[in-house]
Amino acid sequence: MTHQTEQQWLEQVRALMLRGDFATAGSALGVALSGFPKSFELRRVLAALHRQARREGEAESLLRLLLDERPQDAGCAFALAQLLIEQGRTRGAGEVLRRSFDGADPDANLAIHAIEMLDEADRKSDAASIAEHATAAMPGDPRLHAYAGMLALQLGRFERAREHYLAALAQSPQACEWHAPQGLASAQRYSDAAHPDFALFDACLQRSELSGHARSTLLFALGKAYDDVGDYAKAARYFRQANALAHSLTRWSRKAWRRTVEARLASAPMARHAAAIDDFVPIFIVGIPRSGTTLLAELLSRYPGVCNRGEMPWIAKLSGRADLSGNLSEDALQGAASFYAAQTRRDDAPAARWFIDKQPLNFRYVDLICALFPHARIIHCTRNARDTALSLWTQSFREDVQGYAYDFGDIATVMRDCARLMAHWQSRCPQVISTVRYEQLVAQPDRTLTTLAERIGITTSRVSAAGPSASISTASLWQARQPVHSASVQRWRAYAPFVPELLKFADA
Repeated sequence: MTHQTEQQWLEQVRALMLRGDFATAGSALGVALSGFPKSFELRRVLAALHRQARREGEAESLLRLLLDERPQDAGCAFALAQLLIEQGRTRGAGEVLRRSFDGADPDANLAIHAIEMLDEADRKSDAASIAEHATAAMPGDPRLHAYAGMLALQLGRFERAREHYLAALAQSPQACEWHAPQGLASAQRYSDAAHPDFALFDACLQRSELSGHARSTLLFALGKAYDDVGDYAKAARYFRQANALAHSLTRWSRKAWRRTVEARLASAPMARHAAAIDDFVPIFIVGIPRSGTTLLAELLSRYPGVCNRGEMPWIAKLSGRADLSGNLSEDALQGAASFYAAQTRRDDAPAARWFIDKQPLNFRYVDLICALFPHARIIHCTRNARDTALSLWTQSFREDVQGYAYDFGDIATVMRDCARLMAHWQSRCPQVISTVRYEQLVAQPDRTLTTLAERIGITTSRVSAAGPSASISTASLWQARQPVHSASVQRWRAYAPFVPELLKFADA
């Protein structure tokens, strides 16, 4: 057995690992390495065993050593990047993956894997760098152009986004399935219906092979385009078609939503709280989407020491953990709080103390937030109900959790339940919840921000004149990059003749 070849050892160890017999695999690997101590492949498997055994430090050291030997080894680069991301060291992960593509042979699938990993880790600039490098090396791959367009859009590079989206559409009809038309529409404000995008969108709609989702996003793109040029009748017609189709495809359930809300309202107060984490104050901006959450986060992030992390998924994910429901243990709470803090702090904002999580639907979990972070600040954004309903109804969302936005009855249900839940949480922990009205924010931004910042403890001695965050991935990615304005206040009035359902909502 000790006379096996290197390849035979590899096959044996990998088979043991696939069966979950990691102890035997480790013993076999020790014997194999005694005979082949310089084997790159055996040492890479050893790094995987270190990770499985939660010996992250040993895994990282070994993976870095292997990458020093072979800087373009994709297996080691992705393994190390994933390890770093799990520890909140996303800047380091971006550096590792970018370095692995320097001088490497072009490989579209590896580039897409890296782009998706870094995009999910909110390293948009690193992902965009890899995407640009890949499209330059492989300009005929429409998938790469679609990814590069998406990232350029989120980074506010609107002209570059258009170039990539147009290239993707020219190269493959599949680009409609990758939301390229919606990306094009989001990358600018149209001033004339003679713009070639209008004809392009119409031509795409004629394709019989389009999926329902692609057709729906095309209709939303056309609605948005006609809204830009002030043709609200046509815009409403396209939005109505888009919403009907999207509603037929969504998996969102009003019954399931109501069941969840009632369970949250009936839940007992959480008796235990995690200890505060030094120099870490999370700010949660909640409310109905399209109520000004993105704008408020962008404006608050201009104060020193404040970092805007966008819409983070972690509170919703933590709420589903079995050890964070019912009779909570202090260890479970502290572990969850530390995990969230690591994913929020990361390694790219050493001077920050306040961290914004602007996932609007976190209004469902305010009790959990207060238990995890006794010093958290929660800001509830509100807006005119008719304007909010219209803004939701004119958006194409990719997440099933936003499926209520395609039906006015569902929108009314979620609005009502948001108000019920926030009133409920306000009665339990009034000291941590502040309310900001969108209309007041856009009418008096400086005064509103100063009052809010002082209440939640942010230093207001100075505010940066810098622009918005490097990346914005919400539906407000264009609006949040414009100067603060009140043009969207009472916007519903332009649509009232064509969308009478809006009149069923209170004008407040």
